[in-house]
Amino acid sequence: MLFEARFWPGIADGSITMAFRRWKQPRAVAGHVHRTPGGRVTIDSVAVVDPGAISGVEARLAGYETLDALTAALKGDPGLPVYRVAFHRLDGPDPRDELAAQEAVSADELRQITDRLLRWDRGLGGPWTVQTLRLIESKPGCRAGDLAAELGRETVAFKTDVRKLKALGLTISLETGYRLSPRGVAFLNALDTERRQ
Repeated sequence: MLFEARFWPGIADGSITMAFRRWKQPRAVAGHVHRTPGGRVTIDSVAVVDPGAISGVEARLAGYETLDALTAALKGDPGLPVYRVAFHRLDGPDPRDELAAQEAVSADELRQITDRLLRWDRGLGGPWTVQTLRLIESKPGCRAGDLAAELGRETVAFKTDVRKLKALGLTISLETGYRLSPRGVAFLNALDTERRQ
């Protein structure tokens, strides 16, 4: 789930625990974990609600001062159902961050990562994974759109693929663009060493 930047502090401090969305079908599932700039959240419930039955308390839990403000902010076709998504913030470090901070890659990890990247390369119809890592390494903080253009790719698809690399702990998102994580640097170094042997 995406949240506007103004909601991030409330998610981070636990004061925002609800969201309302107009969707054709639910885009959140109870029990799933979502990463937001305000921290990781677990979805507690997803239910269709009558917009007229939303309370002022629920509006405040969604980060709005008034019910009118929430109602005015609901985007999308007014004919679509409104979903109430209840969630809570997860405490503790993000496992992805812990993985990204690793400064060494074992031989087993090198094989596992390489196998995963090769599967993704085949799925997209060509080698993009290591090429993308090398580009990010050479241009940290470069806009995603500029990186995508350099590879002849569409920006949204490029960002989706970089998120896959981030899930392996290989990249870190910056306010603008990306950089390699310590694990990403270690992976490329190990890959280079293996190819030289």
